[in-house]
Amino acid sequence: MITIGGLLPSDRAAWEGLFRAYIAFYGRAEPDEMYERAWQEFRDGTRLHALGARLDGRLVGIAHFLSHPSTSAPGTDLCYLQDLFTAPDARGGGVGRALISAVTDWARERGCGRLYWHTQESNAVARRLYDQVAVNRGFIKYDIDL
Repeated sequence: MITIGGLLPSDRAAWEGLFRAYIAFYGRAEPDEMYERAWQEFRDGTRLHALGARLDGRLVGIAHFLSHPSTSAPGTDLCYLQDLFTAPDARGGGVGRALISAVTDWARERGCGRLYWHTQESNAVARRLYDQVAVNRGFIKYDIDL
């Protein structure tokens, strides 16, 4: 059975392994300091938030998210699901769906007007799930690295 909950101090190594695999999936490499900063932010729980999915007690999935105000939805915050990752050996068993559902509940409980996220167009496996649980509104994302 999949259980979803906050990350515990004892999850640090397993969380980092999953997060590093997520970063590698997108062809990136990040310095160790980034992982430490993110972990501290999640432990603080004021700006960035994290949930973990456990299968038989083992951490097999992570979701990182935040809420923020919106100019086009005044009076309500939006929730951005920044990172979602499931261990390869646990995929197809409902872990991603359970994490999205838990983040949705978190956002709804806090009065957010919408939950949204991005993925690469080529991420066909994840998009099969996303197309079942959300609406693709056709936006294209642009970045400027600073």
